[in-house]
Amino acid sequence: MDTLDLARWQFAVTTVYHFFFVPVTISLVAITAGLQTAWYRTGKEKYLRLTKFYGKLFLINIAMGVVTGLVQEFQFGMNWSDYSRFVGDVFGAPLALEGLLAFFLESTFIGLWIFGWERLPRLVHLGCIWMVVLGTQLSAYFILAANSWMQNPVGFRYNASRGRAELTDIWAVLTNKVVLVTYPHTIFAAFMVGGAFVAGVALWHLIRRPSVDRDVFRTALKLGAVIVIAAGAGVALSGDQQGKVMTEVQPMKMAAAEALYETEKPASFSVFTVGTLDGSREIFSVKVPHLLSFLATGNFNGEVKGINSLQAAYEQLYGPGSYKPNIPLTYWTFRLMIGVGMASAAVAVWLLWTTRRGRAPARWLIWLAAPLPLLPLLANTFGWIFTETGRQPWLVFGLLPTASGVSPGTTSGEVITSLAGFTVLYGVLAVVEAKLMLRTIRGGLAGTDGPGPDSPDDAPDEAAKPLSFAY
Repeated sequence: MDTLDLARWQFAVTTVYHFFFVPVTISLVAITAGLQTAWYRTGKEKYLRLTKFYGKLFLINIAMGVVTGLVQEFQFGMNWSDYSRFVGDVFGAPLALEGLLAFFLESTFIGLWIFGWERLPRLVHLGCIWMVVLGTQLSAYFILAANSWMQNPVGFRYNASRGRAELTDIWAVLTNKVVLVTYPHTIFAAFMVGGAFVAGVALWHLIRRPSVDRDVFRTALKLGAVIVIAAGAGVALSGDQQGKVMTEVQPMKMAAAEALYETEKPASFSVFTVGTLDGSREIFSVKVPHLLSFLATGNFNGEVKGINSLQAAYEQLYGPGSYKPNIPLTYWTFRLMIGVGMASAAVAVWLLWTTRRGRAPARWLIWLAAPLPLLPLLANTFGWIFTETGRQPWLVFGLLPTASGVSPGTTSGEVITSLAGFTVLYGVLAVVEAKLMLRTIRGGLAGTDGPGPDSPDDAPDEAAKPLSFAY
């Protein structure tokens, strides 16, 4: 591999790893805030116990997310300095807003929420966690606005003498048509992860410890499953709008997502396609007539441009070269995103059905406790891989090729060294994260009578400790 390939691998690995924590953080803090609101309004102890339990899991996760997220900033200067120079004037605004406004809002009110129990008035303390929710939403929006500019650059002018894009309209960047559809899609997808996490943890407790806090965890199971189903509907609706915008601004990505080589009117949606190893042509496909036309254009008879015609048009516009992304990767990540996401919603519906009217979940359902939150998390990951690889060979669509963004002075040896270092570090962090999460989950709810049947008699009740970072 040359320096470019290694730099791409490193950024992909660190970004995908970081994004494991992002949807959990975005959704779990809002769920925690909702539980605390329910306690404030009803005074029921179960909501307070669930607030502290899932709130502690949220704190562990956001700490790991912050640590891994910092690496993304470093890489802009380490391996992608030409990219940073090209986009810096534009990216500076939304990233500054994210750091100075959203992140400091989150960190300040997280501190107040952690140490404000029994110190702040209940309503003020409740307001603190909702301010954290606001901070996470703003943070997500500003980051997505920056990423959406890479998909559809707006609000700038190109300075040929300096070889960089310069911001002319921050409002155009913040109201980019891509971010307006990407933001709700991403947030709904995050809530699928958070809801599945809440339901999965509750399911484990209901099966492994059926006599401990049964009613409380039944509430958590139902809440998590309902969130997954509702968020799944939101993902489907927002994804439909996102597909139409994507077809408008990045037609090659839509064509690659469907492995559509020739322009069709109407176009069929391929449920399953086998192509050549290099992704140059289709060999066999199972299709649903007219469906792709509707998904791409909103018209069942609409025209969808094919890969080959778009390649020819891009060669005339941008010059010789291949403007096709990795077709098999783009095609299958698109389908895995949809398929795995639908599977998680189906599991949530099934859980609600099997536990209706006070029925206890069957013991064999314990095997769903761990996979349940992983399904929407994988769907989120496949979605981001599709979004970023489908834009290739561009870093900034139509303006900056990926090959032109890598740091000119960086060597393959340097990237290999940093990649190895990050791999070891992230491996250690994964062990720490898993240990902290499992330890807290097994500890159960605060205020239980003892550690529970699965723990040694002398094991500490982890959930009964103060809600802080002192684990």
